[in-house]
Amino acid sequence: FARQYDDMIKSVPLERILLETDAPYLAPVPHRGKRNEPLFVVEVAKKLAEIKNLPLEQVIEQTALNTRKLFSI
Repeated sequence: FARQYDDMIKSVPLERILLETDAPYLAPVPHRGKRNEPLFVVEVAKKLAEIKNLPLEQVIEQTALNTRKLFSI
């Protein structure tokens, strides 16, 4: 993950964030060198929780809600 984006990530409200992977390319650490899978979005959530100093469950729940709202599901 690129550290130069940490300040920007901290400034964006969690209610405005969606999670994604670059599947099938560029798997996140610790999966580098492997095929990227949508399942690895959990690694993205972990990093977001770390940067924003929030519980992982809060990040997962809120970003899932954000996704459902965006797609009206």
